[in-house]
Amino acid sequence: MQVMRGWATRYAPWVGLVSILGTAQDALAGDYEGSPQVAEFVGEMTRDYGFAGEQLMGVFREAERKQSILDAISKPAERVKQWNEYRPMFITDARIARGVDFWRQHEAVLARAEQEYGVPAQVIVSIIGVETFFGRNTGNFRVIDALSTLGFDYPPRAEFFRKELREFLLLAREEQIDPLTLKGSYAGAMGLPQFMPSSFRAYAVDFDGDGHINIWNNPDDAIGSVASYFKRHGWVAGEPVVSRADVRGEQVDEGLTTGIEPTKTVGELLALGWSSHDALRDDMPVTAFRLEGDNGPEYWMGLKNFYAITRYNRSVMYAMAVHQLSEQLVQARGVK
Repeated sequence: MQVMRGWATRYAPWVGLVSILGTAQDALAGDYEGSPQVAEFVGEMTRDYGFAGEQLMGVFREAERKQSILDAISKPAERVKQWNEYRPMFITDARIARGVDFWRQHEAVLARAEQEYGVPAQVIVSIIGVETFFGRNTGNFRVIDALSTLGFDYPPRAEFFRKELREFLLLAREEQIDPLTLKGSYAGAMGLPQFMPSSFRAYAVDFDGDGHINIWNNPDDAIGSVASYFKRHGWVAGEPVVSRADVRGEQVDEGLTTGIEPTKTVGELLALGWSSHDALRDDMPVTAFRLEGDNGPEYWMGLKNFYAITRYNRSVMYAMAVHQLSEQLVQARGVK
């Protein structure tokens, strides 16, 4: 992983850029001009991270409060879909075909990532496919607008998004990127793999060795960064992801995992009427879950690599979609 550069070596060019942006807009008060919250935040960034306050205020003069972002994050949650409704959203002929093309186009880089991090190429491709349809849907909001809006105008999660705003400004300085130009989702997720700024700074890598990390339009860096993320979250090379289970008896539901954390072992599930299709050690912790498939209930045991996928998105169905799309990609590509 590329070592993050200290602010002292890269501070001057970034400050010069922001100074230009700020002075060009001095006469136009932005949505956050005069905001006590912003003033406090800028003070913290100045004190703790060496930013120049006036130049940083130049960024916030151009940041815009977006009601559409507040509407998106505040809207009532949709009815939780069943697996037989969720799966077809991500495992489609079009996504599989595009995934095979992406794999072939970046075969050498994917092979190198698999060799270096132990994460299969098909899993890396699947993540990028599920997250952004291989770059088709990376988000149209400026990240500075998304994180400012949610950090200063969305009290329920303001602390979280102000932390991400801090990380975003740091990464922009470290990478010498104009912070007003980067785009992402309404929540501030960025690039082909949809990393939040804190994930970018912790796990993203300069996989092509050009001295910068670019997950927006450099597939090499995006591929390496996804592999890095999974490796750091416990992916074990060569290990399976899930195991199908058969169930019987009246205690089956007692084995179902509440949440995501693997709280029961294979042996404990066996005592409750679960039996795996695969040979698993009795002491192996698993996430036990049931999905409503096209042909009725399906019972599964999620293994360590399954749990690693849920670190990307804390959803059993998300992890299953990634896993099954990866299997479909292997089949469509003809790779054993």
